[in-house]
Amino acid sequence: MKVDKMAEVFKCEDKAYAAAARFLAGGHVIAVPTDTIYGLACSANCPQAIKKLYAIKGRDSAKPVAICVTYIEDVRKWGKAEHLSDELLYSLLPGPVTVVLEKSRYLDNPYLNPKTTKIGIRIPRCLFMNKVTKIFDKPVALTSANFSNEPSTLSVKEFEHLYSHLGAVFDGGVLSEGLEQNRTGSTVIDLSNSGTYKVIRKGVSFEKIVATLESHGLSSILYD
Repeated sequence: MKVDKMAEVFKCEDKAYAAAARFLAGGHVIAVPTDTIYGLACSANCPQAIKKLYAIKGRDSAKPVAICVTYIEDVRKWGKAEHLSDELLYSLLPGPVTVVLEKSRYLDNPYLNPKTTKIGIRIPRCLFMNKVTKIFDKPVALTSANFSNEPSTLSVKEFEHLYSHLGAVFDGGVLSEGLEQNRTGSTVIDLSNSGTYKVIRKGVSFEKIVATLESHGLSSILYD
């Protein structure tokens, strides 16, 4: 993989939102804060950007990445969510949860999760990411800011070894109070089948998310 110059580090202040959107529009992979851990982000429907994201991660393309969007309406555009009520979706999002759905026809990048018909969708409870996705106005592919099989990261110092491969780094400080147990990232729930849920990853908000799902009448199938 070609090594570029070291990425510039931006503080997550007002001018940084538009800068991040410009990097995404230019096909770059950038590092961003979320409501759980730091992520690597790029334009989800840009084939070259997705290939670059996988190369940086050293990740097998069989392992899926999620997308980050702004609104519940976006969840319905990029994923098939006709069987889910607005009440349920608004009770889950924004927050530290990834909702897995079947991809819609609009998510047509052949390099994005080529081994599955599904997509994980996030709306983080994170002002920076919410403003960036609103300005960019397209789905943003998102995965953890680390090499595959490394621990996830709670500060930008923890992934300095990736800087030379990134377009930019956006520093939101220490995330999740710096607590080790919060490195597990978002809770990942498959809601692709009507009336049921499957826990793919417990993550930081497992008990709360499961309680919410069951209060809306969904029943569990075995989780991994």
